[in-house]
Amino acid sequence: MENSGELQQFRLVLLHDAEGKVLALLPATSLLNLVAIWKQTGRQLQPIRGEDARRYFGQDALKYPEGQAKLLSLKLLVAPECLNVDQFELIEPHSGLSFAAIAEQLRAADRCSLALTTDEIDANQPEGDDVAVISRAVERFTALRVQQRLEDTLGLPSLSPTLKKIVELRSDPEAGVSELVPVVRLDPSLSAQVMSWAASPYYAAPGDVSSIDDAVIRVLGFDLVINMALGTAMGKMLKVPEDGPRGATPYWLQSVYNASFAEQLCRAMPETADRPQPGLVYLAALLHNFGYLVLAHLFPPHFALLSRYIEANPHFALDYIEKQVLSVTREQIGSWLLSSWDLPESVSTAIRHQNEPDYSGDHAGYVKLLYLSNRLLRQQGLSDGPLDEVPAELYAELGLKAEDVAKLLRQLMRNDEDIKTLTKQLGD
Repeated sequence: MENSGELQQFRLVLLHDAEGKVLALLPATSLLNLVAIWKQTGRQLQPIRGEDARRYFGQDALKYPEGQAKLLSLKLLVAPECLNVDQFELIEPHSGLSFAAIAEQLRAADRCSLALTTDEIDANQPEGDDVAVISRAVERFTALRVQQRLEDTLGLPSLSPTLKKIVELRSDPEAGVSELVPVVRLDPSLSAQVMSWAASPYYAAPGDVSSIDDAVIRVLGFDLVINMALGTAMGKMLKVPEDGPRGATPYWLQSVYNASFAEQLCRAMPETADRPQPGLVYLAALLHNFGYLVLAHLFPPHFALLSRYIEANPHFALDYIEKQVLSVTREQIGSWLLSSWDLPESVSTAIRHQNEPDYSGDHAGYVKLLYLSNRLLRQQGLSDGPLDEVPAELYAELGLKAEDVAKLLRQLMRNDEDIKTLTKQLGD
């Protein structure tokens, strides 16, 4: 083997099927390409669930030569990139194996083109704007043929009269409580929800909540009611998929945590003319993952494959996994759909670019707040995706201090039980 001049990082992935377990070795920054493995091995190997893999590699026996020998007796698939070095480091989760321990196994391993870089994924993506990309994905992965209006092709449920009215109110900067309360009163389901939200321990309203007016005016307020009504109504249009990634954060839990935290971050920003509106920040964060539901609705067979890819690549950016499997991301399709429903541009823009901390276009403050909220909540296990370092300059761009943000996060975490109660009410 040739000396590369530096210690490279690789990862060891545990796969299995009816025939038994298999190990795959690939560069730490690459995507494990399951379809390529299936084609080259003739086996439908699946990733071991993350929690089970950590338990497997964490066995005490694997700390000793005998245990390591047993592990290394498994069939090993190796990306060619791993064979051109004479030293490497295995990242978590792994058994603490050294290069010396695995070097002999590498000589007998099966070469397999199982790794993809982000550049390779990008090179295979269709060109065009989001509508063109979504249209090609729909035609490629479903039996649907895009009609003149893409909205008509997707087969999504139509907006109810109440939801249409709420969208109109959300888009009207002059609308207020006097316009909202009559809409809530006329919808029994929404009325019941508003009353249950107002009585939730999370809002800790003093005294009994006696009426819709009381709930909206005294406890919740216009922004909160209209945002939660939109979020829950849109969420209930589409089912939370049952075949999602195992061990993922529940959909509504990460939605409510992101909404609550992003709004708090917004309110902590200096009150300048271009500071985002807290209510719209809350709505954008509440709907930040709405495209995930749309992907599950549109591509059921391929969504199961997407889930397996996410499980096999917990270190990899979700949007790149979606590009590889579906050629479209949840951010693209969620943002486009919300925009077609006439939600405020700041909301759709924030959702579309939420993974881009260096975004500098219109509504950049909204984008950066969603990025910051989501990445910090990932570190607490309350939002899905790889753990990324938050750029230090992001705090300064938002007029925030890292220590103040950490304090806000600790305060939010102390309300964990109340947020979970509210989440259950939203998901019911």
